[in-house]
Amino acid sequence: MRRAAVAAVGILAVCAILSGCRKEQVEEAIQPLVADVLEQEEAESAEQVEDKQVLPEIDTNVPIQAGARIAVVSKSSKGEFWDLVRAGMESAVSDVNEAYGFAKDDKITMTFEGPDDEQMVEEQINTIDAVIAENPDVLCLSVGDMDSCQAQLESASENGIPVVVFDSNVTDTKLVSAFRATDNVQVGRMAAYRLGRAIGKMGNVAVFSAQEKTQSAKERVEGFLEFIANYSDIDVVQVIYQDQVEDMESAMQEVLEKYPNLDGVFCTNADVAEMYLNMDKDNGEEEREIAMVGVDATTRQQEAIKNGEEIGVISQDPFTMGYQTIWAALQTSADPEEEIEIEKEILLKPVWLNLDNLDDPNYSSYIYNK
Repeated sequence: MRRAAVAAVGILAVCAILSGCRKEQVEEAIQPLVADVLEQEEAESAEQVEDKQVLPEIDTNVPIQAGARIAVVSKSSKGEFWDLVRAGMESAVSDVNEAYGFAKDDKITMTFEGPDDEQMVEEQINTIDAVIAENPDVLCLSVGDMDSCQAQLESASENGIPVVVFDSNVTDTKLVSAFRATDNVQVGRMAAYRLGRAIGKMGNVAVFSAQEKTQSAKERVEGFLEFIANYSDIDVVQVIYQDQVEDMESAMQEVLEKYPNLDGVFCTNADVAEMYLNMDKDNGEEEREIAMVGVDATTRQQEAIKNGEEIGVISQDPFTMGYQTIWAALQTSADPEEEIEIEKEILLKPVWLNLDNLDDPNYSSYIYNK
């Protein structure tokens, strides 16, 4: 489609040349048309996808291991997103036990651990070490630093413990049996599209992100920067990562002071978004209208959308992510002689939520509540 549309614009250019216009005049006249065509095509890739995500079907023909012990170590155990991930995992365990008729010692069991804060990487590593020492049948991980647990991944492999990663991947994916997460590049692209339209496709924007060493945050920033580049009149004045500054709130405040004409802000996760929303942004002058797009429809961000502090969020389906993770984990516990085919990577679709659809029951799985 892109080639056909641009080709049509090229035909117009040829016609203009034949009619006597100079090349410079033609290029000046055609350039906005080309930009509009490309932007329209790019916008289509960042629009909402309405296909409903469904939970995986529990196939009792898969010879999963009775009594399997699944150890989950998340990059955080606190927060509405992680509560829903855990709920999805627990639901999957319950459904599998019921479907297979597992009871007593044959029941599948799961533990869920993690630090209180996603930035507590060292604490998470210590937890992973302790869990591997208990020799679970499967290890499920979401890591705060994609390079931090190489030794642990190797240890799990040496001990015959398959690893399934969820939410945020590791660098060495060869040691991972399966990955279940949101399409985080698409999160960034959708955020750029929505923010760009909200500020009239011109102005200054900043990105306030979670840790650069977290794969999910890194991909969201990459997707945002890739797409926002389609708007030639929008400048990204600053990208701040939480693990690159001593105090994230102070760093964000400095950006607001440095750029008094800031038009838009993208916050890449719920923690940073809520920190930004709760900041005192009064600079003693007339109140500024800064369009904000966040990630994850937490209770606080739902309130912010309703009271006009935030134009909307790109939200995930954490329950389905958790459910998918456990089913993938149990598939890895199947008898290896059965040669069960496990899909290596499944990326779930994010959605855009604003005042128009925040109360729509069709989006209930993307809305987090305490």
